[in-house]
Amino acid sequence: MDVEKNNGIRLNKYLGEAGICSRRAADSLIEEGRVTVDGVTASMGCRVFPGSRVCVDGREAVIKTKKVVIAYNKPVGIECTSDRSNKDNIIDAVGYPERVYTIGRLDKNSCGLILLTNDGELAYRISKAGEKHQKEYNVVIDRPVDDEFIRKMEGGVVILGKKTAPVRIYPKSEKSFNIVLIQGMNRQIRRMCEECGAKVRHLKRVRIMGLKLGDLESGKYRLLNDEETEMLYRQS
Repeated sequence: MDVEKNNGIRLNKYLGEAGICSRRAADSLIEEGRVTVDGVTASMGCRVFPGSRVCVDGREAVIKTKKVVIAYNKPVGIECTSDRSNKDNIIDAVGYPERVYTIGRLDKNSCGLILLTNDGELAYRISKAGEKHQKEYNVVIDRPVDDEFIRKMEGGVVILGKKTAPVRIYPKSEKSFNIVLIQGMNRQIRRMCEECGAKVRHLKRVRIMGLKLGDLESGKYRLLNDEETEMLYRQS
């Protein structure tokens, strides 16, 4: 456990490194009174010291020695939820033998690259980066990708009461293009296309920051190597 002997480690960071959830989700667990440290209900800002016993809902949370980051090619129909009562949950679909959770989301009707990890620190850094990192998608629509469509998309459109930030559009064929985003608004690409008179037929994420989906088959995952993980840390 990466702990400074005199100062300990913040409880939300501990839960992240234990693979329980992200720091943000850990704060919610603490606020709900579901976390104890040495048998005492924890409070926000609590610190954990070597030898402390941390439990969530009565189950001990222990920091793993090996951190993993998984690149998964999510098929259409799989939901980015850890709720195992949902038959389409991503955790069972991936089938990794240790507890992991997603970094960000990809809607049920979309496919492509999504990351899962037991590394709470990395998940926190990527989430905290907010609109500072790029994500690239391949999109197929029901109308030609003409100059007017590209101009409107790249200039930004109003969705959910907010104008989208500038994007880059790279036409691929008559009705398909790649789009690079630095935002993550709910169903952003689908809503943007609708505002520009098009309906999305296919949406696939092919890149997150410097990590590309490549030739990873649909429904398959691979473990990122140390160099790739370090790259995500540098870019987040």
